[in-house]
Amino acid sequence: MLEAVNYAQLLFPDFSLIACGWLLCRYSALDRRVWDQVESLVYYFLFPVLLFHSIVRSPLDFGATSGMLSAGVGMSLCGIVLAYALPHLPWLRTHIDRSDHAASAQVAFRFNSFICLALADRLAGAQGLLLIAVLIGVCVPLLNVAAVWPMARHAQSGFVRQLVRNPLIVATASGLLANVLGFTVPPWLEPSLSRIGAASLALGLMAAGAGMQFASLARGKVLAVSVLTIRHLILPLVAFGLVRLLRLEPTQATVLMAFSAVPTASSAYVLAARMGYNGPFVAGLVTLSTLLGMLSLPFALGVLR
Repeated sequence: MLEAVNYAQLLFPDFSLIACGWLLCRYSALDRRVWDQVESLVYYFLFPVLLFHSIVRSPLDFGATSGMLSAGVGMSLCGIVLAYALPHLPWLRTHIDRSDHAASAQVAFRFNSFICLALADRLAGAQGLLLIAVLIGVCVPLLNVAAVWPMARHAQSGFVRQLVRNPLIVATASGLLANVLGFTVPPWLEPSLSRIGAASLALGLMAAGAGMQFASLARGKVLAVSVLTIRHLILPLVAFGLVRLLRLEPTQATVLMAFSAVPTASSAYVLAARMGYNGPFVAGLVTLSTLLGMLSLPFALGVLR
């Protein structure tokens, strides 16, 4: 079944949207002035609605999935620790710009939830969708907080104040709370929220393409290689170890391995740009991560599994 999944076809829509944003920004009247406004729309409205809806729409069964949740949280914490440690490693510290690291550390541990959902549906059907929804509901708040922390700390702008004001953090935390309290979205509102979610994904990826500058990747290639190695090589290996250690049943193991190897979150660029950091560098990392997903997914779901 795993061999039937066409990973390149699955990732092509994301990559093509990034390419469209890059072409439009450079070869049409839709220049940076337009994309600055698009970024604000995505950051303050579209992405928060998407995150809230993604977490609320599926009940979180913590009891039946405790082993997989432990593995998912453990893998996420490992990614966070490794990403944070990069500028402190003796052989890397002189090659890493602290500001770029603050913005791009998130690339190492965040994930593209839409690709996760599509993969889980193909690999395990309705049960897979439920399992990945639980992982998203628990891990997104943790990873969003971890994404904001280095940037808030580097800018010395007050971590708690940044959390309270960050729309992605507010949306994920309120979505998790609403899910735990049993809140459900009214059926008549579902189509509107689904369309807002689709718009957020498309515009977020196009904004990443519009903000991409390949020269910035060349200047920070040590950092780029480091965070992408964590995202696409080390985390699948950590997930494989946790699957064996916790003896997860096959469906949970498959979902966790897919979760470990998907490309990074497309909102990473928007978050970095809106917080005043090197958006073009992070946009380049999002693009490379999307391409590397074509290698890491077969590695995690084929070679390791």
